[in-house]
Amino acid sequence: MTTTHTYVTTTIPYVNARPHLGFALELVQADVLARFRRAQGDRVRFQTGTDDNSLKNVLAAEAAGVAVQEFVDRNAEAFVALREPLALAVDDVVRTSRDPRHRAGVERLWRACADAGDLYRKHYEGLYCVGCEQFYTPAELTGGRCPEHGVEPQRIAEENWFFRLSRYADRLHDLVSSGRLRIEPAERRNEVLGFVAGGLEDISVSRSTARARGWGIPVPGDPGQVVYVWWDALGNYVTALDYGTEGESYKRWWTGADRRVHLVGKGVLRFHAVYWPAMLLSAGQPLPTDIVVHDYLTADGRKISKSGGATADPVALAGEYGTDAVRWWLLREVPRVGDADFTVDRLVARANDELANGLGNLVNRVVAMVHRYRDGHVPLAGAGAGAEAETGAPDGEALRTACLRAPDLVRSALDDFEFRRATAPVWAVVDEANRYVDHVRPWELARAERDGDPGAAARLDAVLAELVRACVTLGDQLAPFLPGTAARITAQCTAGDGGLPEPRPVFRRITAPGTGSVP
Repeated sequence: MTTTHTYVTTTIPYVNARPHLGFALELVQADVLARFRRAQGDRVRFQTGTDDNSLKNVLAAEAAGVAVQEFVDRNAEAFVALREPLALAVDDVVRTSRDPRHRAGVERLWRACADAGDLYRKHYEGLYCVGCEQFYTPAELTGGRCPEHGVEPQRIAEENWFFRLSRYADRLHDLVSSGRLRIEPAERRNEVLGFVAGGLEDISVSRSTARARGWGIPVPGDPGQVVYVWWDALGNYVTALDYGTEGESYKRWWTGADRRVHLVGKGVLRFHAVYWPAMLLSAGQPLPTDIVVHDYLTADGRKISKSGGATADPVALAGEYGTDAVRWWLLREVPRVGDADFTVDRLVARANDELANGLGNLVNRVVAMVHRYRDGHVPLAGAGAGAEAETGAPDGEALRTACLRAPDLVRSALDDFEFRRATAPVWAVVDEANRYVDHVRPWELARAERDGDPGAAARLDAVLAELVRACVTLGDQLAPFLPGTAARITAQCTAGDGGLPEPRPVFRRITAPGTGSVP
């Protein structure tokens, strides 16, 4: 059987401040895809990193009175350190100011586009937003302000290198409209098609060394210019694969990969779905296969961002409420299209209602009943199912159906990059299992067994076997979403020589600040 190779990436964030929950969303989504594809037998590479070479980082360092490299290193470490609190199964992290693979790759990409005749110098004057690190036309501004950051852009005039983006408009439109470059969801694909159809102008891809404060990668053969930070940053998807030397990683994970999946926020869609594919076309390299776009997280209706004032610290949240509470909120609450407003109360309510009361209580009840009624030994599944058929035990067909359907429904949803939809079939198992317990009332079967009912023992065996099978299914299907909780469920439902382990909580109730103790 042929092994499928899947390359999954996140964007690389500016490190002008510490990470926020908005970027954690992207990391968790990418991690779910990577874990799921590995479980399906794929060879997977999950890559993230940091965008160190931005003017935003330089200005933030100057404001802090710290040397740029020191400032960048300190904040970049905070992003790299998200691996543990978010339980990320990351394979590689690229630091654009430190990783020797990166500069070599950026230089090679530049030369390839130059050799294609797509780079030229000209004088340019325009409106530049440092926050976005991009030029805007007056028509793109909102009341004269950047639509993303709400600030008036600076007027910049200088001579830069330009990339012939206009040359690739027809090819980009064909690739996106045909689905060969797949952009999800459809609303974002249509946005890209509309942007391309409106006409593409050539873009500036360098900055003067003076304006960049000497920070960044020099343009090959032109030390008076540095490579535009977006050209620099977009290259990370191939530079960390040793594109600079066309090493084995590049052949395996880019030119030879079956899927090359970028997860990005809607604010950087143009860069990833227009500029980056055009750069690759110019350089004669394969394009990503999929671009998956998420909307924003907000707090009190404002976009969560490092510089916008509204923020939420994912490390602090994971430390206070648990990694899986944070992951579950991001996966269950955030819609496919549309922003999601974050509050701690919503995180706590979702975790308590579903993970503690729904899931945790179910697993605890099932394991406790196996200990109470069968000394911790799970009845044989085959004997239990047969006994149910013969003795008229309460029908567990709805629960069995939910368990059988869950894997295919999860796979279908994740193939469509729909994370909230992917959690629904897993949760259907929890709901059906809890309904089954309430309907069957195993404690009454146990009482009937003690009272001498000749068929009660077989019926109870069938019920307990059914419930343990459902919990095992939950451990399997939750693994990409909640790796910690899934591992605890699997451990609780895996029998050793003495049967199942004694019941222990797989998820404890949590408390929001100022609400007092939770029973």
